[in-house]
Amino acid sequence: MNSAVWDGPAGDLPPGIIPCPVDLPGHGNRPFSPRLGDLWSWAEACLEAAPERATWLGWSLGALVALAAAVRAPKRVEGLILMTGTPRFVRAADWTPAMLPETLEQFHAGLLADPAETLARFLALQVRGSDDARETLRSLRRRIAERPQPNTDALSVGLDILRDEDMRGRLPDIHCPALWIFGTHDALVPSAVAERVEILMPGARTAVVQGAAHAPHLSHPDRTGEIIRSFLTHIEDPDVGASAARPTP
Repeated sequence: MNSAVWDGPAGDLPPGIIPCPVDLPGHGNRPFSPRLGDLWSWAEACLEAAPERATWLGWSLGALVALAAAVRAPKRVEGLILMTGTPRFVRAADWTPAMLPETLEQFHAGLLADPAETLARFLALQVRGSDDARETLRSLRRRIAERPQPNTDALSVGLDILRDEDMRGRLPDIHCPALWIFGTHDALVPSAVAERVEILMPGARTAVVQGAAHAPHLSHPDRTGEIIRSFLTHIEDPDVGASAARPTP
């Protein structure tokens, strides 16, 4: 995706919070080069474009990039908001709430054969099962069309990152405030990941948006915005109280 997906949430932030949307390498207006071949180089590229210190909000693949940025440059990441993210996207014997590796491989093969059709299928998967899937899909397509098409090499590397990266062992090393947001109907990142995150990342907050799939900020902007604002307010003023500090479904 490109940074146009943040146009809605960016307009509904607490006073004093200045949005700074960042395109991933090869997406939107960001260039791509062969040296950007793994998660850590993507994190470095985003750190180069980001403010010196900020709260990072990453969606899906962007959540992995935000986690890597927090590991690589902890003093620059004041907080993390991880939207339908997960430390490991593909299923393993000890990590069952995840997508099957075969699903990701099908997208990878399809990307080489028919990029446009594969992207269309992937967009549809983002919203499958949500309360208002058709309207959310229209919104996604409209926002994607506002910027240049993503670089196909960047898309391929992004799928490699989703397939290969496992950040579970890094979570205990991240000490900034963190909020993970999930959707009850997400077909890519099951909301059961929330329970695992709470074990792997003590102190992290989790919230599950009822009726949302993989794009709660688009399908349920009011509820998602409420959760984000509560978390940002807590970072700004840790004494606001427990009800604001821990969003609930």
